[in-house]
Amino acid sequence: MPRRHMHMTGADGAALRAALRALRTKLGVPEEFPAEVLAEAERAAREPRLPDTDATDLPLFTVDPPSSRDLDQAMHLARRPAGGFRVHYAIADVAAFVTPGGALDAEAHRRVTTLYFPDGRVPLHPSVLSEGAASLLPDQTRPALLWRLDLDAEGRVETTDVRRALVRSRARLDYEGLQKAVDTGTAEEPVALLQDIGRLREALEVERGGISLNVPEQEVVAHDGSYTLAYRAPHPADGWNAQISLMTGIAAADLMLAAGTGILRTLPQAPDGAVGRLRRAAKALRIDWPHHVPYAELVRSLDPHRPDHAAFLQECTALLRGAGYTVFTGGETPDPAIHAAVAAPYAHCTAPLRRLADRYAGELCLAAVAGAEPPRWAVAALDALPKEMADGTRLANGAERECVDLVEAALLKDRVGEVFEATVIDVKDNAPREGTVHLKDPAVVGRVVSTALDLPLGERIRVRLTAADPGNSKILFAPA
Repeated sequence: MPRRHMHMTGADGAALRAALRALRTKLGVPEEFPAEVLAEAERAAREPRLPDTDATDLPLFTVDPPSSRDLDQAMHLARRPAGGFRVHYAIADVAAFVTPGGALDAEAHRRVTTLYFPDGRVPLHPSVLSEGAASLLPDQTRPALLWRLDLDAEGRVETTDVRRALVRSRARLDYEGLQKAVDTGTAEEPVALLQDIGRLREALEVERGGISLNVPEQEVVAHDGSYTLAYRAPHPADGWNAQISLMTGIAAADLMLAAGTGILRTLPQAPDGAVGRLRRAAKALRIDWPHHVPYAELVRSLDPHRPDHAAFLQECTALLRGAGYTVFTGGETPDPAIHAAVAAPYAHCTAPLRRLADRYAGELCLAAVAGAEPPRWAVAALDALPKEMADGTRLANGAERECVDLVEAALLKDRVGEVFEATVIDVKDNAPREGTVHLKDPAVVGRVVSTALDLPLGERIRVRLTAADPGNSKILFAPA
């Protein structure tokens, strides 16, 4: 899980973009696709493997940020006549374009995941596919894996089906517009039902002991030639949309477990020390956390619009460290099998345009529903996938952290010597004069070192910026 999601807005980010290009070079991030990969992608875009089933009469809609063109998912929501709900969830069929063992396939295994930077992204697949022929763009007929999940009145999944079909999205929505339509009562029923189903699934998440983190997005804002950092708190609609994906991932895990072959996204329970550190951070940010209140209950009570709560939610992502992939074949019982944050078996299967493993999970689920043997190419790749995904995720997370450090250093480089209001949110156990401070304005979390006194955990202090070096991507504060 990245420490913070970031994107750039505003004018004239030339200097910052140059630094980000240098960072990509340092990390060895692939940017240009080889000629043979581009040629194969062009051919595949013209001649995909299309399914026989036609579901283009289903009025699907997508929900994504306004600038996104790599649209993995589209949905249609309806009430069932006998009660409950029917969810149709279309997932881009990347396997309709990527031939196992071909140049596109090999390049996807090299890249593993789409990488996101404040000034753009480095895609898993060439844009002719990821933003074109394979993307579920509106008013375009596309091959997809079409999930059908029938839910009872409480939002529990009763039956699951998935098959290949041609689909056609009718509308492209963004989170802000969707939220406004729901809040004002102007959303059509298939869209308005996202709130009803999302809330039911959130209640079931609480029941099973799971937790979703509504982590604010860090935004680099340019104004009159200068920059600052701010947080964009997610809308409730972000969470409702995520619940549809989570529900599908849980259903996919159940299908693969029943069939005896699959790949799960797993996460062990957080160690006591990690929870203890969060308690110190809560105290530092003056967030009331009674000892009898479980972590999940506390997180659900937080308001990501508040800077202190936003900072704590960022710290909570530390409990998601240790997530990985577990594969199993031959009907064996996988170990581990549970994702601690989901509190259930779970699989990544809803973002194949952006994540390698999802293409394989989709194929295994199709075979499970059909009662057929999974494709040999999919099973043959399973053993190598956990390490491939771990390496790719490590690069993505490392790039994310370095981007945060770089942007903070770049934005503060002309403010060395300036004094800021801050809160000490962490102090090293074995070095009480070293720790971390949280600035409310700009939205920065940085290292602080005191030369005289121990740092007062949880106290608001004034700090002086002593270093901000974009070349080393580091900032440093000292008590003022």
